[in-house]
Amino acid sequence: MLEAGRLLLLVGGGKMGEALLVGWLRHGLAPEAVLVVEPDAARRQALATTHAVRAVAAPEELPEAGTLGALVLAVKPQMMDRALPAYVGRVAPDTLVLSIAAGKPIAYFERMLGQPLGVVRAMPNTPAAVGRGVTVLCANAAARKEQRALAERLMAAVGATYWIEDEELMHAVTAVSGGGPAYVFHLIEALAAAGTAAGLPEALAMALARGTVVGAGELARLSDESAAQLRINVTSPGGTTAEALKVLMAEDRGLIPLMVEAVAAAARRSRELA
Repeated sequence: MLEAGRLLLLVGGGKMGEALLVGWLRHGLAPEAVLVVEPDAARRQALATTHAVRAVAAPEELPEAGTLGALVLAVKPQMMDRALPAYVGRVAPDTLVLSIAAGKPIAYFERMLGQPLGVVRAMPNTPAAVGRGVTVLCANAAARKEQRALAERLMAAVGATYWIEDEELMHAVTAVSGGGPAYVFHLIEALAAAGTAAGLPEALAMALARGTVVGAGELARLSDESAAQLRINVTSPGGTTAEALKVLMAEDRGLIPLMVEAVAAAARRSRELA
């Protein structure tokens, strides 16, 4: 995954940081090629014990720079201003800077790190924790072909990857795939609540809702048919599903206009936070 003798420095060992680490190790990255900076003592100990990587509390404890192949920033956006300056002297022109911090544009890292660097901004989502993530990447002009390829390998270790050239689209990406898992989880909640309202025991309604969404998602992933065709396949004319879809597909108050409104709200908030 990395060139021989190069190291990967992961800053932030939270849920997403660990999900990435697990994916990298599963895809052949040697534990000794990874350094982790994680200030929380319990998280740090768990990462070191579980994954056999070197984890330190602060960048001052890291070895000298010079062999850093990638700096992966998995820090919460609100913590980035405080965390990033410590790494200015640790990156070289051929070091990939890969950020998964939502809302932080590429120009921010160029300005903060203060030298021409290959920077790739990535927006993964939480199913990365089970290897089913979706990540969209965007690179700056200074990113070399090999740096883009490395960024793609690193994010492909936790799921599907897609590239965009217009960074402005990251707001829409954040709204669709970044927050999308929450929308799906709420769909499970809603379907279970509807089942309970129809008379099912609460536990059974939740089991049916969860299993149905999981199964439908896997079918959508494996099928060559469009989502629309998969919907049609389930829907018998004049049947029970068709009756429910009359409600869900209503032009004025159906699921599509509601989702359009929801995604627009999320994209608008993403722009406000940038």
